[in-house]
Amino acid sequence: MVEHRHRLLRGRAAEVVLAAGVTLAVTATGGCAGGGGGSDDRSPEAAASVVRGAADALARTGSARARTAMEMATGGTRVTIRGEGGVDFKKRMGQLLVLLPADVKGEDERRPITELLVPGALYMKNRGAGVPADKWVRIDTTTLADGNLVTGGATDPLIAAELLRAAQQVTYVGETEVAGTKVRHYRGTTDIGRAAVSASAEMRGALAAAAKGFSKDTVPFDAYLDEEGRLRKVRHRFSYVNNGVIDVSSTTLLYGFGTPVTVVLPASGDIYAGKIAD
Repeated sequence: MVEHRHRLLRGRAAEVVLAAGVTLAVTATGGCAGGGGGSDDRSPEAAASVVRGAADALARTGSARARTAMEMATGGTRVTIRGEGGVDFKKRMGQLLVLLPADVKGEDERRPITELLVPGALYMKNRGAGVPADKWVRIDTTTLADGNLVTGGATDPLIAAELLRAAQQVTYVGETEVAGTKVRHYRGTTDIGRAAVSASAEMRGALAAAAKGFSKDTVPFDAYLDEEGRLRKVRHRFSYVNNGVIDVSSTTLLYGFGTPVTVVLPASGDIYAGKIAD
């Protein structure tokens, strides 16, 4: 009985983030360009400028492979949801396979959720919660209280980069390596509301929603940029309220730059129009 209750608690911790945004969606009717820096990026002003330009550097690059990890802690329970896929930073589109922990639904099998990321919307397949296996769920991210920073179980890599446009109090930590690539490590905070104002037009709506939904706009981050100013890794730390406080550490890893990314949106007839359970 104790083990069964423990599994249910772990499952609830991970499910609550995915379920919250879907419920809300159903009920809701310019940074500086530049390279990776050099010795100048060690000053606070230059470091902030380099980090704010990371989203533009990615747009110039085009596309990349992505891995995500979202660690959530609530009530003494800690779970991690992982994702993998690709993002086209020019077309502002991406696709991820998000893998829930083994016991989220009380089952050993972990069937991945397919997520399509486009400006203003999140499409999810294998969402469960009463949705037929062959149907997609479409969520308007501009109606989500978190703007899809945590709802999908993975922070949209496009949004993760756009958040850095409002980087402030940035310090240069030093050089290190990410997946065998030499990078520069920066630490600071960003402001969701300011990021919404500075974001590209396609990403502005989701960030504006998040700015209204989070109790605190300030988000600490660690960002790792390569010599071309491209974001290789970023970790954001959110505090999200949903039936209690959930501390979220969201990490996005980018690699394989230039790898083609194809996103095919589902036909209207393949989108589930029924009620979605929590």
